[in-house]
Amino acid sequence: PALRKPAGVQMSGQANAAKFAIAGAAGAALLIATPAFAADRDAGEKIFTANCAACHAGGRNSVVAERTLEKAALEKYLTGGYAEKSVIYQVTNGKNSMPAFGGRLSDEDIANVATYVISTSE
Repeated sequence: PALRKPAGVQMSGQANAAKFAIAGAAGAALLIATPAFAADRDAGEKIFTANCAACHAGGRNSVVAERTLEKAALEKYLTGGYAEKSVIYQVTNGKNSMPAFGGRLSDEDIANVATYVISTSE
């Protein structure tokens, strides 16, 4: 709860500083603790189906067969290894024969795809 002064009571400079320090710390904790948006696996599946399944249907890779979307292949071939942030980077920027989707999909759509890929890779 916010610190409030009773009606007619003057707060000291120290009290005001403490009030702002508490509010600032609480705000900073919220920024650190919560992502800008939570990725949505179901939305990611729809985006994947519409944009990625042509080459990656069923977690396969129709262009380079050994570079599937299975966990072991992601660990081996994905820059940064098996992690959503690595999938986000690759989808955004592309690599080798994979085109970049950064200009075609929103950051939220890409994060949703990454969540879907990681959740289905095992």
